[in-house]
Formats: sequence, structure tokens, C-alpha cells
Amino acid sequence: MTGELSTTGLTVRYGYARAVHSVDLAFRPATVNALVGPNGAGKTSLLLALSGGVRAEGAVLLDGEDITAMPAAERARRGFALVPQGRQIFPTLTVRENLEVMAEVLRVKQDAVDAALDRFANLRRREKAYAGVLSGGEQQMLAVSRALMGPVRVALFDEVATGLAPVIVEEIGQVIRELAEQGTTVVLAAPSLGTLASCVDRGEVLIRGEVVAAAEDPVELERYQREWMGLTA
Repeated sequence: MTGELSTTGLTVRYGYARAVHSVDLAFRPATVNALVGPNGAGKTSLLLALSGGVRAEGAVLLDGEDITAMPAAERARRGFALVPQGRQIFPTLTVRENLEVMAEVLRVKQDAVDAALDRFANLRRREKAYAGVLSGGEQQMLAVSRALMGPVRVALFDEVATGLAPVIVEEIGQVIRELAEQGTTVVLAAPSLGTLASCVDRGEVLIRGEVVAAAEDPVELERYQREWMGLTA
């Protein structure tokens, strides 16, 4: 089961404001594809369009099938996993209860909850703790494990490393790399690659809702990003 994901003329509008403008992209399976750009570049809107979280013009294709009109819940059941910016966990539920809610949404067996707890050692140790009292790094681990509970064809990560200690980023980076090695199409959105650069295979620079550069390795991608940030500063 592959997950070749592409867009044609993808545009996202909020009223009269245009967040993403006519973007053509191709995300490869078994690859970590990065989208880098400053705040306001349209990265989150693009990921939401891919996952079905916002309405978009143009087309989103999964293995050649047009899924532009497919609801987000159906995309999740088809193998889309989104780790959103801001985590969006349920703070008054325990770690285990957060995972149980997602198991119901994805219609997966309850043993997926135990598998999710075991993805990070910290989660297993704190499964009975309320999510709201976890550290920021532990909350991000929960958000990652929760998103990856079902069969994953496409994994979308929105600023997954922001504000986290390097040791936590390293653990999350290892999970991202393992997903790609298993054949998953991974899309990683971030203001810059930073400590996740070692996970990335290729990517694009997004500025003001448009793709302005593409690169086939993280070093070149970061160089392009610095150049465009300098031009738009």
C-alpha cells in the first residue's frame, strides 16, 4: 500500500485572503519531504488542505486518485496521519484515554493503544497521567503517537520540533525516519530544518503561499531557504 501524494493548482483561501496559491507538488513514498518557510508562508494551510482540514481549490491526488472532496475523517481512515501545530490533545483526559479516543475515530482495535504507548517510553510510564500535566516534549510525543495509530500511508508533521529539547527532537526524528523507511510518504513542515535536517531527504521552500525553490538534499534546501528569507526580510 503506497502513498504517492501530489497536488495540482492547490489554492487555499480564507475569505478574500489567499494562504496558498496554485501550488503543484509531488511527495514521494519512502521519503521525508520538507516544506520550509517563515511564519505566514502557508505551510499549515497546505498541510490542512492535504489532510482535508480546510477546503481547497485545485486537486489533491493519492496514488493518482482525486481525493480533493474527501472528508478529513475518511482520509484518516485511508491512511492520512496529521500531527498538528499546537498538539491539540485533550488535557483533561489521561494519556491512555487520549489514545482510546483516536482508536475509536480510526476504528482500529484497542491493541493499537498499547502499541502507541510503547512508541515512546515516556508515554508508557505516564499512561495514567492527565495529558495537561505532561511536559511539552511528552505532549508532543502523545500527539505523534496518537496520529500514527492506524495504518499510515501519508504522515504530515506541522512544526513538530518547535520549542522542544534536542533529546526529544532526536526521539521524534527517529520515528519520522522509521516511517519513511517503512515506505510512508512523510511531509515535514517547519520554519527551518534545524535539528531535523538529518531526517530530511528533499523539499521545497514556501514563501507567501507559493513554492519558490526545490532541492534534492537538506543542505541545498537550507541554502535556498536562507536566500529567500534574505530577499523577503
